[in-house]
Amino acid sequence: MKKLTIALAIAGAMTGAAQAQSSVEIYGIADVGFVRETGNVGGGVAAGNKITSGAQSGTRLGFKGKEDLGGGLNAFFVLETGIAADRGGFNQGRTTNANKPYDDASVTIGSGFARQSFIGLQGDFGTLSLGRQYTSYFLTLSQVADPFAAGLAGNAQNLMLPPSGNAITSLDRAIRMDNAIKYVTPVFENFSGEIAYGFGETPGNSDADRVITASVGYDSKPLNVRLAYYEKNNQFDTASLKSTLLAANYDFEVAKVFAAYSDNNWAEQGKSRNYLIGATVPYGAHKFIASYIRADGRGTNAANDADQWGIGYTYSLSKRTNLYAAYGYIGNDGSATYTVGNNSENGTSNKAFNLGVRHVF
Repeated sequence: MKKLTIALAIAGAMTGAAQAQSSVEIYGIADVGFVRETGNVGGGVAAGNKITSGAQSGTRLGFKGKEDLGGGLNAFFVLETGIAADRGGFNQGRTTNANKPYDDASVTIGSGFARQSFIGLQGDFGTLSLGRQYTSYFLTLSQVADPFAAGLAGNAQNLMLPPSGNAITSLDRAIRMDNAIKYVTPVFENFSGEIAYGFGETPGNSDADRVITASVGYDSKPLNVRLAYYEKNNQFDTASLKSTLLAANYDFEVAKVFAAYSDNNWAEQGKSRNYLIGATVPYGAHKFIASYIRADGRGTNAANDADQWGIGYTYSLSKRTNLYAAYGYIGNDGSATYTVGNNSENGTSNKAFNLGVRHVF
């Protein structure tokens, strides 16, 4: 990754003592591609052909800072905003109305560094951070469970995260959490864990809109196994979303295989169980990706099942630039309305094709 690093070694004006060394890094991803969406979900109209920003990875611009405080203690911060490179705007936003804060049908209010914005301390005790951050659940899904790494058509977000129309999830869909405090343990004998709490900040009801998420795992190449949990209350503390995810991958070098199981209770969307199997096969600059995901409805949601098939391909032009292509298909049963999206979009139909280029800097 190309980095712009500003190194500071400033002598104290009053005491003459040298200050701790600090650094600031500017980083990002530019990802733009062609997306074709066809088919029909719930009587809706597919988007058809379009140019999209962030099909494989969300286009972004970020700033990272770190300061050595001495004695093994570091202070750090991250500020990261989403960019809509297809139209020269921003890809993060907020929506609100009187009944459902952050509901899709409301008026959009722009957000600045809505991908991530937090500050923290790191030392022998682990890492403690405060601010807007990824949930432990989503990190497990994207980094351990999904061969598509939460990008491109066919990614696991399509079936294994709550839909964006849910009154509790907001647009974040269990991906990020506001007003959060997170603790990550040090790695001990290849084991690690993390836990986070997102304050709902609702006057008079400390449980409303609050988020609890955690994960624990074992990572010793070639095996990576992780268990994660996510729970969010709605604004009135009268209903909640709950998901538990067990994920694993094993690297055979010639191929990496993935498997995952999740159990969900998504309020008005009902209960479901998900099963995932997939693989990535590297061959020089080439990488082939495939996965199958089954969503089984339960209880009052028993008839609403879905199957997703996804295939993908990336070609590395350099260490920082790659081409990509992918296709995803979802077969919905009953009144299920799952759509094929990509890293930055939820999708509008049950079939989608992606073709594009990504550059990391």
